[in-house]
Order: sequence, then structure tokens, then C-alpha cells
Amino acid sequence: MKKSTYDDLDKAMLTWFNQLRAQGTTITGPVCAKQAKYFFEALELEGSFDASSGWLTRFKQRHGIREISIQGEKLSGDLSASDQFCTNFDSFVKSENLLPEQIYNADETGLYWKCLPTRTLAFQNERQAPGHKSSKERLTVLCCSNASGTHKLIPVVIGKAKRPRSFKGTVASSLPIHYFNQKVAWMNRAIFKEWFDFKFVPQVRDHLKSQGLPEKAVLLIDNAPSHPNESLLRSDDGNIFVKYFPANVTALIQPMDQGVISSMKRIYRSNLLQKYIDEGNDLTCFWKSFSVLDAIYEISTAWDTVKPSVLKNSWKKLMPFITNEDDEIHGFTGFSENEIAIKLTKVANQVHGGEEVNEENIREWFNCDSCEPGFEMLSSDEIVTSMGVQPEEREESENEEEVDSVASKKVSHGAALNHLESLLDYLESEEDSLLSDKLILRRLRTDIRKKENAAKKQKTVLNYFKC
Repeated sequence: MKKSTYDDLDKAMLTWFNQLRAQGTTITGPVCAKQAKYFFEALELEGSFDASSGWLTRFKQRHGIREISIQGEKLSGDLSASDQFCTNFDSFVKSENLLPEQIYNADETGLYWKCLPTRTLAFQNERQAPGHKSSKERLTVLCCSNASGTHKLIPVVIGKAKRPRSFKGTVASSLPIHYFNQKVAWMNRAIFKEWFDFKFVPQVRDHLKSQGLPEKAVLLIDNAPSHPNESLLRSDDGNIFVKYFPANVTALIQPMDQGVISSMKRIYRSNLLQKYIDEGNDLTCFWKSFSVLDAIYEISTAWDTVKPSVLKNSWKKLMPFITNEDDEIHGFTGFSENEIAIKLTKVANQVHGGEEVNEENIREWFNCDSCEPGFEMLSSDEIVTSMGVQPEEREESENEEEVDSVASKKVSHGAALNHLESLLDYLESEEDSLLSDKLILRRLRTDIRKKENAAKKQKTVLNYFKC
């Protein structure tokens, strides 16, 4: 197919169109033509440009856009489109012979990973620090599971730096999440495609194989501008593929938006506050010392804690025939949001710096990033500016130091054994130590001794050949 004469104009229009489509905004041919003329002039492109019906047809063909206008009033359109999609999806599931085990949904969200309740002493100190915005430090988290609630995929976390300072000495493959970086910590099309091809597809294949099911699955996603065209999201054999929700129904029927992501965030914040209080830190110390690596482990724990019944019930609007659970979607050990707020208010009031926290403050804290979509929404001027940089470029943040070398802080086998021996001695001297903890440490000691012996043998062999 013939490429666009003005490549930057084509990219700018596609970014603009995808953003409006994700918002469910009405888009017409004349509106597209007017916006194209604006981008042509703003980008200072040479030549003459006519946003004719022929140009619009070719633009739609290049990017697989089948319909350019949305008719009807938005709210009623949402409901009718939702009902229509549910009906069509039911027929699709039957025609493809798919089971709930084979139907997945993924969605990303922004997480203010360092945010504290606004009435804490730490927050007050933060507001007094000029230019400091730690409460709005954001990570993007992508969650994905199947409709039966039996398969939660490893979560994705997107940060600014390629290797944050806190990653020093950490092997990336050992992290409990899949970490990606983008210069402002947003999801983009390059990251999403990489995740789909190299993380989603292999995990789904392994799960279906373990269940004795055909290696065939569909992933439902919204049409956010950070998601590539669905024709690009398909396994090599075509059996694992993507299906998009209509633009104006995702908030009504997308499973991850029906309490799953909000549950994960409540668990994250609840565990975070409780953990650091249990360790004896006040909130100000937590605010200063909490790192991206700490947040990653808390995100993983929160996602693991989301109950299968919560995942399964989130599909009841889209697939009511598979859900018969009585559990409500509370998302934190069976408690409602109000019950959690009451509990955490009492916890926060017991520590220095949190005496003024109340239930309303806790509820606001739970929802402080509820409007963070996980992808960037650009104005027309910002789209023009972004054309000077490749939109999928992955850079480290200027505010984050990249770790130069993992080896710079690598702990030797001998040092690790010494630390383990000290820990075992400590546990043996404590009356309340758990047998399970001591057994875990003893197993680790055995593994490290094995590695140390293997390393010594390898060194001996190398020295022999050198001689």
C-alpha cells in the first residue's frame, strides 16, 4: 500500500485519532480534515496539502479505520453499544469454541506508588519542600487475568529509568514483575507489543497446556492510543489474538475496570501502611526511604492477594453465564472499602505523624490515582512537539540514575553464607522464631554452598589450563 506523502502528519493524525477514540469522542470526516490542516501548518511541512475525501479514505485504509463517525447521544450510545457488544461477543465465543479459561482481559493504570494520606505529617513536610512531588511519583501497572479467575499473569510495571538506583545488584529476571521503562513511565505501543509477544503469549500457552486445553485464546483490551492495531497483536500461528472493546463501553463492561484494579490498589496501600508501621518506622521515614524496588514487591504481593472470586465476578457484566459467586468485589481480605478505611484510620492514628488521619482521608487516598489511565493524553500542540522525537523511543529519566553495572554490588558466595549463618544464629536464639523460617534459610544455605563449590571447581580448572 502506498505510504503517506507526509509521514509526520500521518503519525500526528493517528495519535490524535486514537486518543479521541479511546475517550469515546465523536469523530467526523470534516473534523478530521480540519485537524489535518492544523497539523500540516503547525508542523511547517513543505508543499500543498488538501484534506480531501480521497486523503481521508487513504488515511483510514492505512490504519484499518472502518468507521469515522459515531451517531447518537453519548450515554444512551454507551449503553446500547455495550449491550450490542455483549451479544456479539457471546456469539463470537461460541463460534470460536472458547472457554472462560481462554478469555483474557488486560488494562493498565497509573499508580502513585509513594502517595500517603494527606493528613499525615509526611505529607505536610512534602508540601513544604519546594519543587518536590513525591506523592505524585507514578508507575504504570498492567494487570491481566482470564475470565475463570484461575490465571493471573505476572504484572507489568513501567518506570522512568532503565535501571533505577534501587535496582543496583538486582538481577532483572528475579523480579516478581516484568519491568519496562519509558521516559515518563507511560505505556506505549512498543512496550505493549513487546509484552504481548514475549510475555503474554508464552504465559498463556504454558497455562493452557497445563490445563490440557487447546493453545488458543483471545485478549480483550480497550482501544487506548498506547495499544497497537489489533492486526499486529497476534501469535505466530494466529491462535492467540486480540479483540478490541468499542471506544465508549470500556468503563461499563471491561472486567479490569469492574473492581479488579481498584482492589489491587487498595491492597497495595493497605499493606504498605501496615508493613512500615509494623517495622517501627514513622510515616516520614517511610516517605524518605521507600524505593521503586520496594514498590515493585508490594505491587506483586497486592496482585497475588486479589482473590479469584474478585476476578471472576468482574466478568459478570460481559459474560453473566460464567459468574455465580456470592462474594462481593471488596478486594482486601473480604472487607468493604468502608471497613478497610475504618481499620486503617485506627492503625494510622497510632503512629507519630498520622494522628489527624480520618476515614474520609483514607478513602480519598484509595482513589487518589483513580483517573490515571496509564498512558499519555496529548494536546494538539504536544502532538506536534512530539513529532521531533520518535514516539516509541525508550529513554531513562533525567531524574533517575541508571545503574552502570550489576557486578558493582554483587555479593560473593562466601559473604552470603556468612550472612545466612548470622541469621540462623539469631533465629536459634529467639524463642518465638518459626521452624518454617529456619528451614528456608537452611535450604538456601545448602544451595549457596553448592554454588560456592561449583565456582571453586571451575576456578581450579581455569588455573590448571593457565599453567
